[in-house]
Amino acid sequence: VIQRGVNESQIIPLARFAKERAVEIRFIEFMDVGNHNHWKPEDVVSGAEILQILATEFTLDPLDLSSATQVAKTHHHRDGGTPLGVITSITQPFCSGCTRLRLSADGKLFTCLFATHGFDLREFLRTETPDDETLRLRLRQIWSARDDRYSEIRSALQDKPTDQKVEMSYIGG
Repeated sequence: VIQRGVNESQIIPLARFAKERAVEIRFIEFMDVGNHNHWKPEDVVSGAEILQILATEFTLDPLDLSSATQVAKTHHHRDGGTPLGVITSITQPFCSGCTRLRLSADGKLFTCLFATHGFDLREFLRTETPDDETLRLRLRQIWSARDDRYSEIRSALQDKPTDQKVEMSYIGG
């Protein structure tokens, strides 16, 4: 996660480290997940800025950026090496193409990283003891009813109180 004034000076060293070791790295725009990271829009180093910084040392070419379900915009080094990615959920939200579910340790299913509530899958599994098809139907029902698009509507919410978002440490990144 790249945050202005904190670690943007480490973009090049991190990219070097990853390239030398053939590790795919992903740079993530600083996001307002949870309620305690003191996020401010001016602290975001955009994906475009990250790529500009990388271009000072590396020649990168975008891989297929057309997939709506990919969260990272992947680039490869023209001179070879492992690709790297940039996740731009602040400056280029991808809510409509998101395919991620998160399951907390206590059995809550979350349809968005910025969710304010989860679905109690544990209770469903304990009371229904569903077969595979029933479970698939329940998951499809939860997913098809999702209306979370926080990243797409973030700017409209800036001056309005919102429910407390779930902490990333609770649902995992």
